[in-house]
Amino acid sequence: MRAVDLIAKKRAGEVLTDEEINSLIQGYVANDVPDYQMAAFLMAVCFSGMNAQETAGLTIAMLQSGDVVDLSDIPGVKVDKHSTGGVGDTTTLAVGPMVAACGGKVAKMSGRGLGHTGGTLDKLESIPGLIIELPLEQFKQQVREISLAIVGQTGNLVPADKKLYALRDVTSTVNSLPLIASSIMSKKLASGADAIVLDVKTGSGAFAETLEQAKALASTMVDIGRRLGKKVVAIITDMNQPLGLAVGNALEVREAIELLSGKLSSGDPLYEVCMLLAGKMLLLSGQAGSETEARAKLVKSIESGAALAKFREMVAAQGGDFTYIDSVKINELCAVKRHIPVFLPYSGHVQRIDAQKVGLAAQLIGAGRSKKDDAIDPAVGLVMHKRLGEPVSPQEPVCTLYVNDDLNADAAIALLTQGIEIEHRAQRMVYAVLD
Repeated sequence: MRAVDLIAKKRAGEVLTDEEINSLIQGYVANDVPDYQMAAFLMAVCFSGMNAQETAGLTIAMLQSGDVVDLSDIPGVKVDKHSTGGVGDTTTLAVGPMVAACGGKVAKMSGRGLGHTGGTLDKLESIPGLIIELPLEQFKQQVREISLAIVGQTGNLVPADKKLYALRDVTSTVNSLPLIASSIMSKKLASGADAIVLDVKTGSGAFAETLEQAKALASTMVDIGRRLGKKVVAIITDMNQPLGLAVGNALEVREAIELLSGKLSSGDPLYEVCMLLAGKMLLLSGQAGSETEARAKLVKSIESGAALAKFREMVAAQGGDFTYIDSVKINELCAVKRHIPVFLPYSGHVQRIDAQKVGLAAQLIGAGRSKKDDAIDPAVGLVMHKRLGEPVSPQEPVCTLYVNDDLNADAAIALLTQGIEIEHRAQRMVYAVLD
């Protein structure tokens, strides 16, 4: 079947069969379908959309374009979690050890950060010596032995997605629900987990800026997973401000260690989202029978030190210097040449925090990438001192930059002051006039 005919069919809003979608995807991976035709097809999808069956068919075609990890020889239910991307989202570093400490099997393949969102692999690599590229058998053996491994994706995992994403990035076809859902789920399903918890972000720092968009994306991904026989749960969480206070790589590792050490408590946004995600993972893996039981187990894993010990065990297993998993020594990884406090010129309460601008500010000073081959500085980033609704005055900083190079510091400060809005009252200079 000719690619041009499938492009025309989708442009007309018609439904493609699984066979037609598979033919197009496999042809593209084999270089029989050129970039210009695939770009036309992607644009047709952006305008005409895909129904649930087409989106599942696209996911399967992408999934089958490369290796599929088989974890069936590891006892128990293997569980994974995925975030659609956010700022200060340190959940994987805390949730993985918590679930493993409670008896779950966490086999996770993660990605790197790009743009304003952080990447789990970059955060882990801020720990000296830690290796994220493990041979598949070593990855599986680690899950068998300590119930936890967080690594990079294998080289031939979903090659169709690698090609398609690069093309979408330069043809303005990223923003399409079926393309986003199939991209995420093809990688998650190829990683071999039996159960997946999806953390779908919504707000100023997320792809899905509105709750309606987030619900549509979550529903689509859950439907794909269930069509392929997986246990899938989606949770929609807020990204209208950074989830944690730290935004950076070593800084976020430090905050994860603080959570695992019991220094964050009930009510803290990062703590609560971690509890929710980890609780769902325990339920899906059969390690808890109710939300109440799951939370009790997770709280105990922190209070007993078991969760922090599991994180230390994973770091050691992957070649990292586990002595840094300490609330004092971890500060060495966050050491920078200069700390720059950021002040706002008036008093009031924090009314709005543009999480995307916060993430971009951290990227500007070296904590993130604008291109995939950009180098990052693991120590730099920023720490927020205020959350939404909290009072602030000109005498106290809203955040502090951690910098090693002043080159983009002023631009980062400008972004932050644009992105943080204060609800304030102008000073009354005249109270009354009596004639």
